[in-house]
Amino acid sequence: MARRNAAELLAGAVVLAVAAGFLVYAVASTGRAAVGGYPLHARFDHIDGLAIGADVRVAGVKVGSVLAARIDPQTYQAVVDFSVRDGLKLPKDSSAAVTSDGLLGGKYLAVEPGGDTAMLPAGGQVTITQSSISIEQLLGKFIFSMGSLNAAPKPGEAPAGGGKPGQLPK
Repeated sequence: MARRNAAELLAGAVVLAVAAGFLVYAVASTGRAAVGGYPLHARFDHIDGLAIGADVRVAGVKVGSVLAARIDPQTYQAVVDFSVRDGLKLPKDSSAAVTSDGLLGGKYLAVEPGGDTAMLPAGGQVTITQSSISIEQLLGKFIFSMGSLNAAPKPGEAPAGGGKPGQLPK
């Protein structure tokens, strides 16, 4: 009986060790590790869904990560602090946009390099920005506009308030 308990205990320990090894491998190979680099920041009207640790990409390649997000109490804009790897210098007229990986994908910060010869210094601000687009708001506007189109009278029909076609209701 003691041998069986010892064998079960040893097998359990081996399973836990293998599971821990898989966990360490998964975390190490996700690409979510902190990327060193110099800090920059940008201001947006909306950053819906942009999380701390999200990718910063140039031409679709990860070059940094989002470090922090806060609200500016004077302008009520979202201020996003992010890093860009040291070897990559961005021109002063670069732009940043909050975009998504796809219809159901996560959000990331897409940086488009400009053409200026002067580069952004560490701690500099990207001034040309595009806020995130809310799919829910777009769908709401679409549904509302379709509803108002359906309510509009067709040519030759009487208006909803009565009267003759082409005549304004009283």
